[in-house]
Amino acid sequence: MDERTSLSIVVPAYNEEENLPVLLREIDEVLAGMPQHSEVIFVDDGSTDSTLEVMMKLKDQFQRRCIRVLSLDGNYGLSAALDAGFRSAKGDTVVSLDADLQNDPHDIPKLLEHLKEGDAVIGIRTKRQDSFVKKLSSRIANSIRDSVLKEKWRDTGCTLKVYRRSILEKMKLFDGLHRFLPTLLKMEGARVVEVEVNHRPRMHGKSKYHLWNRLIGPLRDLFAVRWMKQRHFHYHVEEK
Repeated sequence: MDERTSLSIVVPAYNEEENLPVLLREIDEVLAGMPQHSEVIFVDDGSTDSTLEVMMKLKDQFQRRCIRVLSLDGNYGLSAALDAGFRSAKGDTVVSLDADLQNDPHDIPKLLEHLKEGDAVIGIRTKRQDSFVKKLSSRIANSIRDSVLKEKWRDTGCTLKVYRRSILEKMKLFDGLHRFLPTLLKMEGARVVEVEVNHRPRMHGKSKYHLWNRLIGPLRDLFAVRWMKQRHFHYHVEEK
């Protein structure tokens, strides 16, 4: 790994064999116009199709890019896959985006520009290209979350985010808590900026989310985060 690496792009994936080649070509286009030394980290979250094999082939084909492949020993979910990528990242700046092509890699430079204003930039999906049920469940979940946590975020479900690695190193993720990343970041003293990004329809594969894991299941996580927020302390100390 080049010690000068300054940008890490983390792509968690579960059964996204058809989308990965297209996604990497788009990421390659974006990186071609950027001066940073970069790496792309694919994280296979225990896929049951040929996702891992596709990742390894892409690593061989795109030798002009630093592509790393991490493989989890089971399907642990998005939070675990993101955590594995974050902990492995070498860059001072870390980008996360979904492998399903609904996040647009061409939005990455815009988010990086806004990183000057804070410690993390989260994407806000405009003109959501999702089903009515998916959008409705997100709207209900967002309303409940904001009410319980006494916060107001426009879109916490967008995986397209940019972080300073220094702030990620302070944060501990648990299963399912990727939905509360803006809150967890603020708990660690991060300045969080919201930026509108493009959203595209899914072309291949199936959504991994349904009513249970988007609305009912995360309720227990919500109250866990409220407990953490109420009891969290953030201080500076120096020895005299």
